[in-house]
Amino acid sequence: MVRRLFEARVKLDLDALDNMLAPHFLSHTRGLPGQQLDREGFKRTTLEFAAAFSNSRFIVEEQVAEADKVISRISGRATHDRREFLGVAPTGREVTSMAIFIHRIEGGKIAEERSLGTVGQALME
Repeated sequence: MVRRLFEARVKLDLDALDNMLAPHFLSHTRGLPGQQLDREGFKRTTLEFAAAFSNSRFIVEEQVAEADKVISRISGRATHDRREFLGVAPTGREVTSMAIFIHRIEGGKIAEERSLGTVGQALME
């Protein structure tokens, strides 16, 4: 399910996100300024990223699941060529980032997400 979540984010499949995220979904990841940390905020962040980057792709490098947790180490690549993101104007460059995600599954849906990554650093390079 978590792999499908990453795919849905790249494909902008908001219906799939709605089906995978619990109604009470909560992201503990600091999102975009002023962004809510609920389902709707998560989807808005996904749309904002897609509005700024083309050719986005995620590769799951490692993934471990135990009990109700799924931990993923991913790498990502995208071209910052569409519009400003996190205060940085489009550069036309491909940026590479790494991240660790922890998802908690409840009732067959993703209830929580925590992550830490390098996308902000990649933009500043």
